[in-house]
Amino acid sequence: MTNSNVRILVVDDEPPIRKLLRVGLGSQGYAVSEAPNAKVAIELMEAEKPDLVLLDLGLPGMSGHELLRKWRDDGLDIPVVMLSSRTDEAGIVQALELGADDYVTKPFGMNELVARIRVALRHKFQQQGEKPIFQTGDLSVDLVKRIVKVEGKEVKLSPKEYDILRMLVQHAGKVLTHHFLLKQVWGDSTDVQYLRVYVRQLRQKIEKSPDQPRYITTETGVGYRLREAE
Repeated sequence: MTNSNVRILVVDDEPPIRKLLRVGLGSQGYAVSEAPNAKVAIELMEAEKPDLVLLDLGLPGMSGHELLRKWRDDGLDIPVVMLSSRTDEAGIVQALELGADDYVTKPFGMNELVARIRVALRHKFQQQGEKPIFQTGDLSVDLVKRIVKVEGKEVKLSPKEYDILRMLVQHAGKVLTHHFLLKQVWGDSTDVQYLRVYVRQLRQKIEKSPDQPRYITTETGVGYRLREAE
């Protein structure tokens, strides 16, 4: 699917932001619709069936969180990328737990936003599921044989380290919250410190510079993201 066939619904109450997104995304070939509030967004969702939503958390009246919850409760699985203030970590985590696909913080760069949009659309349209072998840079993960290699050399991981890496691979390019990873790997909301310890150990084994990770990046106060396959 080309960009010209993709319609994006921008839901934001700030006219300058909507104009910025209309012009910026339009220059990338996307068709853009705009809604200043949740009421108009609901109407446009029904009328236009967009392919992706850019949703501001700080909407007047019905908030972005409430609107997202409604859409997910209604069974809409459309990709949603949240727009948030840089300091609203709790709001970002809540949105991701409600089913948002990703987020960008204001002020944001258009290149960063378009990259997030492409990842969200790729997960939606390709519906790839797990690939037998995931490759990004010098890191490869064989999801069938459970073999991890860096620069062609096998790396031995503990079961928990592998489970964390597998979850990140399955959602490559997307941010996964601490809570999501803890639930998937440990089965409950274990102390986030456990997760940090295992991610640190994992980085020691797969990163050339663990303190400046190339593959597993930290989303401060939110979770982790695995560099998308090239």
